[in-house]
Formats: sequence, structure tokens, C-alpha cells
Amino acid sequence: MKTKIVLWGLDAEGKRTLMALELLAAESKVNLYTFQEPVATEELSNQLMNDWRNNKELSFPDPHQKEVRSLSVSAPLLPEGFKVEREDVIQRAHTEWQFIVLSARLNQAYESELADISDRVSGLDAFDSKTWEELKSFWNKVQAQVRERNLFKDHADTLRDRTNELFSRMKSMRSKLDEEFKKRSAETQKEFQEKLQDIEDRLGKGLRLQTLFDELKQIQRKFRESKFTRDDRAKVWNRLDAAFKQVKEKRFGPDAAGDKSPFERLQRRYNGLLEAIKKMERSIKRDEDELSFQQRKIERTDGQLEAQIREAKIKMIQDRIDSKKEKFADMVKTRQELEKRLEKEKAKEEKRKAEALAKEKAKEEIAKKIQEQNEALEDKADELEKAARQLKEGKKDVGPSTKKSTNDDDQASSGDSGESIVKAVGSMLGEALEDVVDTVKAVAVVIGDQVDSGTDEPVDESSPQKEEEE
Repeated sequence: MKTKIVLWGLDAEGKRTLMALELLAAESKVNLYTFQEPVATEELSNQLMNDWRNNKELSFPDPHQKEVRSLSVSAPLLPEGFKVEREDVIQRAHTEWQFIVLSARLNQAYESELADISDRVSGLDAFDSKTWEELKSFWNKVQAQVRERNLFKDHADTLRDRTNELFSRMKSMRSKLDEEFKKRSAETQKEFQEKLQDIEDRLGKGLRLQTLFDELKQIQRKFRESKFTRDDRAKVWNRLDAAFKQVKEKRFGPDAAGDKSPFERLQRRYNGLLEAIKKMERSIKRDEDELSFQQRKIERTDGQLEAQIREAKIKMIQDRIDSKKEKFADMVKTRQELEKRLEKEKAKEEKRKAEALAKEKAKEEIAKKIQEQNEALEDKADELEKAARQLKEGKKDVGPSTKKSTNDDDQASSGDSGESIVKAVGSMLGEALEDVVDTVKAVAVVIGDQVDSGTDEPVDESSPQKEEEE
């Protein structure tokens, strides 16, 4: 939050005025500097915006006026009659500066309490568990205020550094306990490393994966219950996590590939947006619940300071809710646009699937027809083989008395018969092959007609192939 703002406006007399406001949080005051023409120039405005607002030294030109105003919820930041071009900037600064002042007061109270604890720690000769618990309780209280954002980061960091210094001083008093803890942590870490090494060795031998997985879960449960130093915990955890990943990879295989189509990518984006919308709804609901909580608590507050802090927080929470609702409206609009695109992509996806299904059916039908023709061809080949065998057996039955006299005629007839058998076999094979070719062509034509009739546009499968070959 900025503690300095610069803006143009008009004074009570209607003169164009350059105004610079500075918050004095410790005093709950606001310094108002005003510059009028000819001193008020764009150059001075840029210097105030770029240098003075970022806490760089800047000498104000004369003449200029300075007015110290008290910061309160009811009183405005500007004198009566003053107007500015950006009313929203003034309003936001008024709300935020109220919170800054109250937060500064809370920080002062914690600094005073921490100073008392520091004095007691300085007077210790040995480690005292009561003082240690008191310091821990103080820090838990500070953390609670940090989580509720009642303290600014620089205040919280300062308190944390001073608290850590006290913790360090007390830790040095119990160095022996720390050394013993480190020793136990190293021994425990060694035991876990040995168990994990054993599992890794058995994993390399290809032993039962489910058993190894169950053992890893047992080790994980013991790991969570064990006490470690930060480094020892990190070493064990990294190795345990790596072992889990190896077992899962061997059990379930590597991760599946990414999306395969524009529809799947768009669907994934849509699903992610739905999750983001749900998170935003939950975030708005939490802010609304927090707003209701602060409104209820302000009615039962114990002190004026806490009441003022809660009033400031109520305004900040309401601003945050309004901002999130604007983002939520944009997300809903994007969701509606994605739903329209999903409908179009879904139609295209169904069209692509129908084409792929038709092609697959075509392949199956062609394969079936070819199988039928092959079986028919084998049947015809068996018939020819049987006929040739019968013809050969008939030639062997001719008597020896007639063999010589009819030798020339037998040779002629044998040649004619052999030639006729060859012609018959060739003819039948040719017809069978022609049937197969005709069948394939006919099926391809039929399937082609089915594919074309099932789509609005012709399918050109050659184009992508040509692009790849080029």
C-alpha cells in the first residue's frame, strides 16, 4: 500500500491545483502539499510521481502550501471545497491509510511485549522452558495476525527477525539437547536409507511390485512419525519419493501421451476453466464468510483498537469481493464461448470418427471377401489336382499288346491331354484371380460410396501424405 499519492484537482476557489498527500502512520496524521500555477507544472507532477512518491529526496519549489490534517474515519482527507480528478484514488487511500495506522499501533503493542520477553531472556543463565514456551506463544500470536493480514510484511519481518534472535539465544543455551537430537536424526536417517536401499535392490530384481509398494507405504507412515533435522528429512523424503515413482512406473507404465485432437485440447481447457470457476466461487464464498465474521465480531469486540481494525478490514474485504466478482463474470463469459466452440469441435470430432469407422469397416469387408475368394481358389485347385490324378491313372491302365502299335497316337493324345490340362488349370486360376480382383475393386467402390455418402465433404487422404513426402 502506498503512503504517498499525487493527483490534480481544484481548490476551494476553483483554481487548478497539484496535490501531494503523505501519511504519517505513527502520528495518525496526513501532510497535504498544494502547488498552483505557475509552479504546478507537468514536470513537477512527474517528479512527484516518480521520485517523491518512491521516497527519493525532492526539494519542493516555492510557493507551496502545507497543511497537516488528522486522519479519522469520519473526516475527509481533503479540505472542504477541494475536488480531484480521481475520487476513487482518494477514497481508496482513505480506507487503506486507516488500516495502515491501526496496523502500526498493533505492531507497536507487539514490539513492547517482545521487549519485555527480551529483557527476561537476557537475564537467564541457563535454558528455561517457561520462557521458551512464552516466546513460542508470542510468535504464534504474531503469526495469527499475519495470517489475518493485520500486520504488514515489513512489520512482520522485523518482529520475526527479533523473535528469531531470541530463539537463537535460547537455542544456544540448549546446544547439548540439539546435538543429541542431531545424533538421533542421523541414526534414524541411516535406518531409513538402509530400508530404501533394500527395496531398490529387490525392485531391480523384478520382485512382486505390490509387496514393495505396501512396504513403501509403511515406511512412509513411519517417516511421518519420526523426528528429523531439516536436511535429514529432505534426504529421506527425496529417496522415498523416487522409490514410489519407480514402483508406480513399473506397475502402471509411463504416463499416457498428450491430447490427440483439437476437441480433446479444447475439452481439457474447458475442464480447467470449470475448476478455476469453482475455486473462484469458493474464494468469494470465503471472503463473504470472512466479511460476515468480521461484521459479527465487531459487535462483540473488547477494545476500540480491535473494532477499528475490523472496520478497516471490512472495507478491504468488500473491495476484494467486488474485484473477484468482476473476474468471475469474465470467467463465466469465457466458459460460454468455450461451450460454443466445443459444440462445433464435437460435431467435427463425430464426423472424423464416422469416417474412421467407415474406413475400418471397409478394410474388414475387403479382408473378408479376399478370404472367401482364397478359399474358393483352393477348392478349384483341389478339383484340378484330382482331375489330373484321375487322368494319370487312366493312362496306366492301357494294355501292353496295344502299347507299341499305338505309341505314336498315345504320344499325340498325351501331349494334347497335358496341354488341355494346363490350359484348363490356367483358365480356372485366371478366372479365380479375376474374381478376387473384381471383388476387391467392387468392395472398394461400394465402401467409397458409403464414406462419401456419410460425410458432407469428400475425404482426401493423399494430401497429408504428399506433404510429408515433400
